[in-house]
Amino acid sequence: MKKNLLASLILLSSVNLFGAGFQLNLQGIRQMAQGGTGTAWPWDASTIFYNPAGLARLKSIQAYASIAFVMPSTAYGSSMSSARTHQQTFTPFNVYIGGPVQQDSRFAIGLGVYNNAGEGMKWDDDWQGAYMVQSINFNAIMFQPTLSYRISDFISAGAGFVYGTGTFDMTQAMPVHGLNGPQIVYGDNGQAHLKGTASGVGFNAGLHIKPSDNFQIGLTYRSQVTMDVTGGSAYFTVPNSLKDQFPNTHFNTFLPLPQVASIGIGVRPSEPLTINFDLSYIGWNSYDSLKINFDQQTDALHNMHAPRHYKNTWVPRIGANYKVSKVVSVMLGANYDATPVPDNYVSPDLPDADRVNITCGASIKPFHRFTVLAAFEGTSSLKRSGKYEYGNFEGTYKTEALSFGLGVYYNL
Repeated sequence: MKKNLLASLILLSSVNLFGAGFQLNLQGIRQMAQGGTGTAWPWDASTIFYNPAGLARLKSIQAYASIAFVMPSTAYGSSMSSARTHQQTFTPFNVYIGGPVQQDSRFAIGLGVYNNAGEGMKWDDDWQGAYMVQSINFNAIMFQPTLSYRISDFISAGAGFVYGTGTFDMTQAMPVHGLNGPQIVYGDNGQAHLKGTASGVGFNAGLHIKPSDNFQIGLTYRSQVTMDVTGGSAYFTVPNSLKDQFPNTHFNTFLPLPQVASIGIGVRPSEPLTINFDLSYIGWNSYDSLKINFDQQTDALHNMHAPRHYKNTWVPRIGANYKVSKVVSVMLGANYDATPVPDNYVSPDLPDADRVNITCGASIKPFHRFTVLAAFEGTSSLKRSGKYEYGNFEGTYKTEALSFGLGVYYNL
């Protein structure tokens, strides 16, 4: 029974990492500083991600690069113990180049390379949930060649093909022991190490409507990207007597990154002030279950099918940009990101909860055509108590994160 339970735990934890807690919304620094809004107002070349239709609204070809520093921390507590994840810093990046093919052209082209998901967490090797997860990391990079066309001064359209590639790495303790018996002591437990690469394709499309210079509307749809994992590696450190039951092998699975539909409204009530509102619908219900197929199976290690039952969510965002002078602008924003994870599926590898994000930032234009941007995002989740039914593990979690972003762009 214990061996069969172990086989069910393996990878249940590892691929839960594709949930909302690993979804990044840091693809543009000015948009990050405005609560993640960006559907309606094409500020710069990062509109390739936020709304491809806005690319045809830029005045010239633009080169853009940014990096963020994300520092998350999760605390766990139960009647038996408490723990906190190790401090780590993750550095998602974004690169865009694009704009009209020539001055006053209706056609625009571009390429975006951006981190769409990533982060991770590391617990102490001997914490209470070590049999669920000890460490986990995930990173996904999207490549998006994009075309945009300004149909008229009123409306433009754009779309891009998306190719995604990703990696993940996870370790967890295994309830198989040496001579000292079933104690969670480093070196006395077995360990599972799961490592793999994933790839998938999708698209990003949008419309931009501009009734006036002071009122703009955006509509976008980013399709689901199903990340296929083929030939992932599963390594097991177990006593010699169990090596035949847990052979090092390969596995296959697929991991859906959800579709996202957004509507945005941007208004400029006065010359220096622009206010943006976005509402996104995220199709997390595509992650209904997890299927793992091992190349080599035994009585203890076998294929599995586990329900996840994620639910779709709405994310409202608001942001403002205030132009202090021709050189300096400041930004402020906020959003509320509801969790897709039901109460019975709250696991320590991704103890997701409803999150409130507060953001701010500034831009400086020290030279003609050259702009520097900086942003800050503070994230705090609601304290959440939940149970992970398949691992019979429960507790109370609280997650916080600080994110800093720096970016530059140059109008060619």
